[in-house]
Amino acid sequence: MKLTSHKTRSFSGAARIPGDKSMSHRALMLGGLCREETIISGLLEGEDVLRTAEAMRAMGAKIGRGDDGLWRCFGTGMGRLKSPSHILDMGNSGTSARLLSGLIAGHNITATMTGDASLVKRPMKRVIEPLTLMGACIEAQEGGRLPMTIVGAEKAKAIEYRLPVASAQVKSAILLAGLNARGVTTVIENKPTRDHSENMLRHFGAKVTVEDLPDGAQAIRIDGPQELMGCAVDVPADPSSAAFPAVAAALIAGAEIRLPHVGVNPRRAGIYETLRDMGADIAFKNERVEAGERVADIVVRGGNMLRGVDVPPARVPSMIDEFPVLAVAAACARGPTRMTGLAELRVKESDRLKMIADGLAACGVRLEMGDDSLTVHGDGRPPRGGALIHTALDHRIAMSFLVMGMIAEEPVSIDDVSPINTSFPGFTVLMNGLGADIRP
Repeated sequence: MKLTSHKTRSFSGAARIPGDKSMSHRALMLGGLCREETIISGLLEGEDVLRTAEAMRAMGAKIGRGDDGLWRCFGTGMGRLKSPSHILDMGNSGTSARLLSGLIAGHNITATMTGDASLVKRPMKRVIEPLTLMGACIEAQEGGRLPMTIVGAEKAKAIEYRLPVASAQVKSAILLAGLNARGVTTVIENKPTRDHSENMLRHFGAKVTVEDLPDGAQAIRIDGPQELMGCAVDVPADPSSAAFPAVAAALIAGAEIRLPHVGVNPRRAGIYETLRDMGADIAFKNERVEAGERVADIVVRGGNMLRGVDVPPARVPSMIDEFPVLAVAAACARGPTRMTGLAELRVKESDRLKMIADGLAACGVRLEMGDDSLTVHGDGRPPRGGALIHTALDHRIAMSFLVMGMIAEEPVSIDDVSPINTSFPGFTVLMNGLGADIRP
């Protein structure tokens, strides 16, 4: 279904963003390995996360949602996952596919997984290589793509592996396989990536250590095999999803919104740091630490003229999913915003870098795109808009250009609303509740 977003004059109020997608995946996977009960509150009930829940059920875990809204997991115990009787369909979820590959590879089971038209184009070779070193046998399509069959290791081997590309998903897959490997599994990352897996593993009782190396890299180590302990997990609101109303509020004069209980892990908060650099009025209120994760209420006030900035390349991993909506902010800022080190965007749900550039150009925005860079030339005024954006099954492209329609002089439409439910069910209702005008 097509959706059209119209210029928004007033944007204010408080809204609870759905639960963090990264943490929701990990809570279900780790809960599905525990012998004791795990109780999860705030779980994101989007399509991606539900694919993870179904896959864990297929491998023996008992997972369900109660009438109280809480999710309860009764796991199999470490090393006791079973081979699923059917192909695991990961839908659009690269996180599900890559992290579950690690779990499967570390167990003596066999599983085949596939995905939708977008996911089967995404590279899995980056997880295939280290998991094969750990003893798994993996057969994939040309280029290391889904569908692929994983024959898990009879006795998984602990390895030391330096990530060739900064990727929290690859790191997490190796650590999850290392849970059932004999010895110490070490992942070395040259650039820090999201550390939700490390935090969540510790919360479930796993022994995980992090060491700063002389060359500036970090070594993350996990001992195996080890049992996990069931526990309570309160999933905070997703900072990536919160970025959409946050950018809208920052660009609308007189806007003021409050987004409670949002995860503000420093390795996920790069978008907010960048928006502040651009002059946005964004504050973290009531900061606290819950289950090893930093949480805060995010308050955004509009009216400040944003200015173009150079985004530090070192900040890219902490905001890799937010560049589509940052590009919308950049289109409204005064002066150029330069973004580099964006090669990873080309292997997301779509060639996200090209999708951003094409969408901006269709809305009348001047830009230059390189192999791994994007420069957006804002002139301090709302873009023309008036375009129909082809989303290519990419939820973040869809939501970003609906935000563009709230700011642009002419309405902006997207061709397909369905991808949004993978990460942000209720997006349109929430945004319209704050004052947006998004309709079929």
